[in-house]
Amino acid sequence: MTRKADLVLEGGGIKAIALAGAINYAETQGYSWNNIAGTSAGALVGSLIVAGYSGKDLKELILNMNFTALCDRRLIQRLPVVGPAAGIALYMGLYSGQALEAWIRDILLSKGLRTFGDLKVHDEHNPRYRYRLQVIASDLTRGRMLILPDDVKTYGLDPDYLEVAKAIRMSTSIPFFYEPVIVRSSKSKTRKHFIVDGGVLSNYPVWIFDCPPNRVPRWPTIGLRLVDPRAGKPNQITGPLSLLTALFSTMLEAHDARHIEEANFVRTIAIDTLGVRTVDFNLPKATRLRLYDSGVSAARDFLKTWNFETYKERYRLPKELPAICQAKRSSTTRAANLLPK
Repeated sequence: MTRKADLVLEGGGIKAIALAGAINYAETQGYSWNNIAGTSAGALVGSLIVAGYSGKDLKELILNMNFTALCDRRLIQRLPVVGPAAGIALYMGLYSGQALEAWIRDILLSKGLRTFGDLKVHDEHNPRYRYRLQVIASDLTRGRMLILPDDVKTYGLDPDYLEVAKAIRMSTSIPFFYEPVIVRSSKSKTRKHFIVDGGVLSNYPVWIFDCPPNRVPRWPTIGLRLVDPRAGKPNQITGPLSLLTALFSTMLEAHDARHIEEANFVRTIAIDTLGVRTVDFNLPKATRLRLYDSGVSAARDFLKTWNFETYKERYRLPKELPAICQAKRSSTTRAANLLPK
């Protein structure tokens, strides 16, 4: 039986390997994804799903991918000692991000996906989002969160023609790690906008597909969240490089310690990331597999108890309806007890 759901994927750099495990397990249980939203690496994984890659395909990709190849440097960034500082001073990043964008573009094009125009949907019940994929990024120039592709209209651009790979590149631009993406606007007085990782402002947008309070959702939104068991433990800072690493981790992983409302917690698959850090790109294959298996285990535990009808009754129905539903169930039970055994 196919079970339709919307999917929201938290960002977390290399830890997103665990997302693939959870997705693959859910798909083996009959789940298919209607709309998908994500931040940073979560957006990257989401783009692969809407392009047509299955959870099983993702496993093959992540176990065999050379992630260090995505850390590409300009010539000046390769200089010993002064290279990293020069990269940050001149380009605002240790790595250019060009290799990451090129890899995403190629892997999406192999499935025929190039622009958001290829992902258009026509849903009368939810006209807010006209595309199957929503990507979260941060505009540092204006200090606001972006939901791509629609928000590129504020720069005078057509969302249909925004490349999915470019949107993912924006969302995955970890500040000072990757160079920011510069968008030139034809509509605002500030012509240059610096776009960085969506996790700076919203790393887990589980709310994004929620219908208005007076309406009952037709299918659930399930969120995948990456939980660090070491959250709250101090970072070891011994020099400039470890300081930058701590900065990346604090910006993107502090969200893990944030309180989540009960209504969002109960629809969240919380995945143990086994202490892996966001930018640990040189992970051995065995650790990648452990991360993947952690996602599988978390999804299995969640789906054992998940019940969409119970969720709707507790959190989405108008306040008077749960009592009515309970009364109907009670009357049905009493009637059943009167039947001949």
